[in-house]
Amino acid sequence: MTSDVTTLTASAPWLEVDALLDDPGTRIVVCCGAGGVGKTTTAAALGVRAAERGRKVVVLTIDPARRLAQSMGISELDNVPRRVKGVDEAAGGELHAMMLDMKRTFDEIVEGHADAERARAILENPFYQSLSAGFAGTQEYMAMEKLGQLRAGDEWDLIVVDTPPSRSALDFLDAPKRLGSFLDGKFIRVLMAPAKVGGRAGMKFLNVGMSMMTGTLSKLMGGQLLRDVQTFVAAMDTMFGGFRTRADATYRLLQAPGTAFLVVAAPERDALREAAYFVERLAAEQMPLAGLVLNRVHGSGADQLSAERALAAAEALTESCADRPGEDTGPNSPSTNADSPPAENLGPDGIVDLAGGKTGSRTPGGPSPAAAADHAASPSVSAAHLAAGLLRLHAERMQVLARERRTRDRFTALHPEVPVAEVAALPGDVHDLAGLRAIGDRLALRPGEAAED
Repeated sequence: MTSDVTTLTASAPWLEVDALLDDPGTRIVVCCGAGGVGKTTTAAALGVRAAERGRKVVVLTIDPARRLAQSMGISELDNVPRRVKGVDEAAGGELHAMMLDMKRTFDEIVEGHADAERARAILENPFYQSLSAGFAGTQEYMAMEKLGQLRAGDEWDLIVVDTPPSRSALDFLDAPKRLGSFLDGKFIRVLMAPAKVGGRAGMKFLNVGMSMMTGTLSKLMGGQLLRDVQTFVAAMDTMFGGFRTRADATYRLLQAPGTAFLVVAAPERDALREAAYFVERLAAEQMPLAGLVLNRVHGSGADQLSAERALAAAEALTESCADRPGEDTGPNSPSTNADSPPAENLGPDGIVDLAGGKTGSRTPGGPSPAAAADHAASPSVSAAHLAAGLLRLHAERMQVLARERRTRDRFTALHPEVPVAEVAALPGDVHDLAGLRAIGDRLALRPGEAAED
């Protein structure tokens, strides 16, 4: 089956995906978008295509879904890049994939910036365990930490990042600042103050104020939690400055020319509304936007036949059938219901075929070969009904195409500077490397080119 890629309007420049992937200056590609638009699949397909074009690629996903591992044939993804088998490495490329483990990443930071004894005290601290497992913004902060680690190692030609769904997909732009501000903020500094003040007088004066504050905090937080927090703060004292420093460095990395953001959307109103939000937010943050990937776009090899003409033809066929009441009007008509033939339909040698006005013997399994051939030789009204049904299905498809085009055109009218790549819908779900290659092929198609299913 051939599916045509919808032709882009003149106001929407074409997103040259292969040029983006082949450019050695492109080191990071970040895929963001609403949930359910094929963002994870797009990230994986980009990784496969870049690797098979000669680049050493790692795909990092922070989406909790495990479809990436399934589509790449990896039994389990974790915090360590795993090599993907089955990728064509003839051009010299490789593909690795990993899924962010935010707690393990936090543990690695602690282990890398503290001596063994202090690291053990931090890792065993109950407040740290809660913070590293589920504190708001921790996942996004650790995603940026992991991205910074991968980029600093300079082992990979290209890093493809798959972000969480919905508007939280851009939380990773804010989370490093938020968590860094928390860990480097006034509250933490107050809790650290006793260790920072020298001399008995200073400690005596400070302890009066601290006892009043901690008494209040104990009532709010609970005494044990407050002690856990203070222990955590004391152990992390030497590391706090590094959090904000690394967060700022990663933020600058995202703004650097070697980074490219791709907004992924479906040709639907809500998804493109979210895409417009992403585009505007990235512009406000001065992040380099490469373009929009419009996923699951429907097409038709017979789009020269409009919905209106198809419906008119279907109506004409239906009316022509109604004008021939004596003939078979479908599989459920009385003339074809062999289970309960009328008594007058019986003849001495068989059953009289009222539809044709002739007598022809029927076998228990249906009409005799001679009768069947005679019946097939005449025009079939059931075929007209089938043609009318197909025309109506085509009209529905053309209406979908028209709606998708209008929705896309509204987006491009608002953001005519954003390059667009349209990906024709596949006939089935993507669950293996072959499917990812097919998506990659569609990503790279020029406007007006056709994709073979």
